[in-house]
Amino acid sequence: MLQLVYNIRYFFEKRGFYVSSRLADRLGMRVKNVRLFFIYLSFATLGIGFAFYLTLAFWLRLKDLVYAKRTSVFDL
Repeated sequence: MLQLVYNIRYFFEKRGFYVSSRLADRLGMRVKNVRLFFIYLSFATLGIGFAFYLTLAFWLRLKDLVYAKRTSVFDL
C-alpha cells in the first residue's frame, strides 16, 4: 500500500508539477517563485470571493430591512 502512495506521488511530481517548472523556464524565473505566486493567487481569489459574498449578504439584509412590507400605517 505504501509503495502505491509513493508511485502516485512520484507520478504527480514528475508529470503534474512540471507545469510550474516549464512556466518558470519560459519566464526566466525560479520555480519556487512561480509556485508561491500560484499559492498567493489562490488565497487572494478565495478572499475576494468571500468578501463579495459577505457584501451581497449584507446588502440583501439591508434591502429586506428597508423594504419590509408593512400591514398597516400604524406599523411604523
